[in-house]
Amino acid sequence: MITVHITDDHKMLVEGLCSSINESGIAKVTGISHTLAECRNTLIYETPDVLLLDINLPDGSGVDFCTEVKQKYPDIKILILTTHDEYSVAKRVMDNGASGYILKNALSEEVITGIETVMSGNIFLCDEIDILMKKQTKNSLWLTTREQELLKLIVDGYTNHEIAEKIFLSVETIKTYRKNLILKLGAKNSMVLVKMAIKQKLV
Repeated sequence: MITVHITDDHKMLVEGLCSSINESGIAKVTGISHTLAECRNTLIYETPDVLLLDINLPDGSGVDFCTEVKQKYPDIKILILTTHDEYSVAKRVMDNGASGYILKNALSEEVITGIETVMSGNIFLCDEIDILMKKQTKNSLWLTTREQELLKLIVDGYTNHEIAEKIFLSVETIKTYRKNLILKLGAKNSMVLVKMAIKQKLV
């Protein structure tokens, strides 16, 4: 039986995944964590076969956590489960050691298949990401119109509150956009994001 640890802060999603995985007869959930810190502490005492990992977590990025896990526990297979359907994010996380990538709109059967596939030593990409990875080139970076608008305001030095007032969105939404831009470009922080945006002529 394949052992699975789920790290995701969406509790309803986790409950549904637990039921599907435990009822599959193929795998069983042996641990759940809602933050990277919880996952980190659990792995010290119990290493699962497969780690189902979200990218956006309250205390950090699953992208960077992949590298940490693979360095400390090379035998753990990491299967990303996320809402991010961008090439740049998928490529970074796979480069950092993940064995699979599934979008959260996937059916439970696809998650089970993903668990089986990575456990057998193969790479698993859901259909949407597989198509995306095949289409894109190494240097591809695509920003939505809203992301381009926000990036320009960040480069111009506006704060989250000022941007929220300018484009009539909540501060929390702006924070999420900023976080996603940092993730997409592979920047460490907003300062690096601005430098990269100027250097790559994204604004």
